[in-house]
Amino acid sequence: MPDDTPDYYKAMTAAELAALPTSFHDDLFAGQVVLVSGGAGGIGLATSVLFGRLGATIVSCGRTAEKMAWLEETLGEQGIECFTRTMTIREADQVDELMAAVFERYGRLDVLINNAGGQFAAPALDISPKGWRAVVDTNLTGSWLMMQAAARQWSERGQAGSIINMVTVPGMCSAGIPHTVASRAGEIAVSRSLAVEWGPLGIRINCIAIGIIASPGLVNYPETAKPSFDHNPQRRLGTVHDIAEASAYLSSPSASFINGIVLTVDGGADIWGEYWPLGRPDYFDVDYGGAGAGS
Repeated sequence: MPDDTPDYYKAMTAAELAALPTSFHDDLFAGQVVLVSGGAGGIGLATSVLFGRLGATIVSCGRTAEKMAWLEETLGEQGIECFTRTMTIREADQVDELMAAVFERYGRLDVLINNAGGQFAAPALDISPKGWRAVVDTNLTGSWLMMQAAARQWSERGQAGSIINMVTVPGMCSAGIPHTVASRAGEIAVSRSLAVEWGPLGIRINCIAIGIIASPGLVNYPETAKPSFDHNPQRRLGTVHDIAEASAYLSSPSASFINGIVLTVDGGADIWGEYWPLGRPDYFDVDYGGAGAGS
């Protein structure tokens, strides 16, 4: 039977990702070690594949042993060395053990990409304290623990490093995901603070603000959310490869003087666009009098 899954729900395979064009030289990250949390799917997989194509050894972590084993095998089929650890970034002891294992195994870590995170769309009045804490503890606290553990290792060894945090687009009203908005705003604020405090250590910290990206994760949103998926001047969804390319740029020598910024990759949605994870309420419908303004 034909696959009727919409394109924006489909996951790209590692082989498909590896075949995509890139503007970067194939040995850009040769000899380097890059840690991509949550590297087994979506943006994480695309980022792992791209950095691996460009010569890096990939380290990743996730909560499911089967996914981590699959990632090692999948990247290995593309000729990419990969080391994984099954864990949660919400537990400081597990994060410290991961960083210790990375430096014991490789003696270095060049780039940390905090990609792991989670969210669910729900009316603010319905979010339980447990649901709120689960999102904030993963997105904000988990990223903080990863940054601190990496910085401690770098500082002890006198090594420089680069950190990239994946966040939401600041300034956009993402009604329906208040826990995510709060946690990512905090992540941006702490990234800017640490970019100053850790500047003397040779540590750069930047964020990538991600627009709506075509991925299987979109299936978790209601049908009423779909009209806002491509609400940007380019009228399309982003791709996981778009985000991976942005990560490669911020980790490259070309970005060596870029620190403490938020690089927005959203097709211009922060300039013109709406994002309604639960669908736009009728209250916000605007009658433009047939002027062709569109919705």
